[in-house]
Amino acid sequence: MSPTALVLGGTGFMGGHLCAAFRAAGHRVVCVSRGGASGRLPSDLATVHLRRDLAAPEHDLAALLAEAAPAVVVNAAGVVWQADEERMWSLNTRFAERLARAAAALPHPVRLVQLGSSHEYGPGELGTSTSEEARCAPASVYGRTKLAATESVLDTARNTGLAAVVLRVANATGPGMPSGSLLGTVAERLAAAPGGEQAELELAPLRARRDFVDARDVAAAAVLAAAAPADEIRGRVINIARGEAMSVRQLVERLISLADRPVRLTEREPLVAPVHARSGEDSRALRADLEWQQLDISRARRLLGWQPAVDLDTSLADLLAAVRLPEQERTRT
Repeated sequence: MSPTALVLGGTGFMGGHLCAAFRAAGHRVVCVSRGGASGRLPSDLATVHLRRDLAAPEHDLAALLAEAAPAVVVNAAGVVWQADEERMWSLNTRFAERLARAAAALPHPVRLVQLGSSHEYGPGELGTSTSEEARCAPASVYGRTKLAATESVLDTARNTGLAAVVLRVANATGPGMPSGSLLGTVAERLAAAPGGEQAELELAPLRARRDFVDARDVAAAAVLAAAAPADEIRGRVINIARGEAMSVRQLVERLISLADRPVRLTEREPLVAPVHARSGEDSRALRADLEWQQLDISRARRLLGWQPAVDLDTSLADLLAAVRLPEQERTRT
C-alpha cells in the first residue's frame, strides 16, 4: 500500500504544488484545508480532500492524524496576507505547536516537514548569503510568528525524537500565486486589462533584491525531506531558495515583457502600513526586512541532494498562463 502524505493547507498556493509532487512520487495524498470536503477518510482514493478547522483543539488534530496514519505530514497551513496579528499567531505559530505535539504522540513513526519562511531571518547583509546558522531577527509580525513556529517544532524534535525538519523557504513564485503577493498582483492586473489596452500598474517602490524560488522546486524539496534519513534531518533547518538575490524591479519588468502588452508602471510610497505590520511598524521597517536577501542553499544540496530546477522565466510564464486560464479550468488543474 502506498504511504500516506498528509498535506495541511493543501488547497493553498504552496499546498497545491505539494499535493501534486507527493502524488507523483507515489504517495496517497490527504489534502486538508478549511475549504475541503467533509466526512470520514476513504481508503481507496489517490487523493482525498478533507475540511478541517485548523484552529480546532489539539485532540481534534490528534484524531485526524490517528485516522490518516500518515508516513509524512507537511505543514503548509498559515496566513501571510490580509490577516491581523492575532490570527497570524493562531494559525502560523500555535497551530504548528499543536501539530508537532500531536505528531510526536502518534504510536507509529512519522516525518514532519514544516514550511518556514526566509522572513524569519530579517534583514540580510548586502552582498552576502544567509546560512541556517545566522541569527534570526525578523522585522515583521509574519516573520516573528513563523520563527516561533520553527522554534516550537525544533524543540519538540529535540525533546521527543520526532523526525521533524523545517524548510525555510524564500519568496515562492509560479502558477497559483495569490493576488496578495507582488508578482501575483502584477500578473492578475496584466490579465484583467482588456486586450490591446494599456495596463495601469501602481506599486510600492521596487528597490529590493530578494531570493526567489519556484513553488514546484519547494515541493520537490519537501518530497526529498520526507525520504531523507531521519538522523540526518531531525531538528534541522534547511534553506530552500535559488541562492541568488534578484532585483524585484527586474522581475516585474520581465513579467510585463512576457505578458507582451503596453503597461504604465508607477512606483509610489504606500500611504499606510501593510496589514501584517504590528502597531509601531511602518512600511519602511517592513520593507527593510527584505531589502536584500540571498540564502545559502549548500545544506539543501548536501542533506537532500536538492537544487532548484525551474528557471525564473519559466516560473513567471507559468504564473501568467495560470492567471489567464478560465476560472473553471483553473479549478480543474
